[in-house]
Amino acid sequence: MNSAYKRTKAFVLSIVLFFGALFIIGCFVLGIKNLCSAFQGYETPINRVYTKDKKVALTFDVAWGSENIEEILDILDKHNAKATFFLVGSWVDDNEELVKEIHNRGHEIGNHSNTHSSFPDISNKQKIEEIISTGNKIEDLTGEKTNLFRPPFGKVDKETMNTCKSLGYYTIKWDVDSGDWKNIGPVHVVDRVSKNTSYGSIILFHANVRDVSTYLEDALTNLEKKDYSMVTVSNLIYKNNYKINSFGEQSFQEDD
Repeated sequence: MNSAYKRTKAFVLSIVLFFGALFIIGCFVLGIKNLCSAFQGYETPINRVYTKDKKVALTFDVAWGSENIEEILDILDKHNAKATFFLVGSWVDDNEELVKEIHNRGHEIGNHSNTHSSFPDISNKQKIEEIISTGNKIEDLTGEKTNLFRPPFGKVDKETMNTCKSLGYYTIKWDVDSGDWKNIGPVHVVDRVSKNTSYGSIILFHANVRDVSTYLEDALTNLEKKDYSMVTVSNLIYKNNYKINSFGEQSFQEDD
């Protein structure tokens, strides 16, 4: 009986080792990132882009306050930089002329919901209403549709991703959080951006924070010194023939 038990135990162990080996081989063949992404069951937001071009996307979340917008636009102009401004619908209602100015000065406008609610915590009907409402407001003022959505607080779930996709939106997050919303001070904001930015990064800033004129000027100067081109999200991401791994890195995918 003891001998039979040992044989059974050895057999089970060999099966476990066999499938474990298959998993490891699969990780190497398919790429661990893409393999894990398949287990998740839905496409992840775009956090960054794999590219050989030395360019990054500057993004600003705008949910309240308007006093810094003009200064931000002036600094962007000074550095020949373009950015994507993700606007909340209620902010659009209160700042229609600024929305037009952002657009007229060559920057991109994205959708940041209508009320800045956490999307995993609201119904799918509310999600749809939030996205469509703000999209319509932006189009009415700029004459252009937006197909970029940034979820409030960066929070998503499967329903959010599927809803955005069904409405024709690319869901955009970031891989570099400037930390400006934490009021950590200009030096630390600039340091975070400088140390964490690489080819294809999407950098998160906020419009209504303290010391924006100081840290934004210095951060963009540092990026210039490193020869980065500062572009909109649409000028960074792939719109077709792409894949996104479980870390949110988008890359071009050749047709089979």
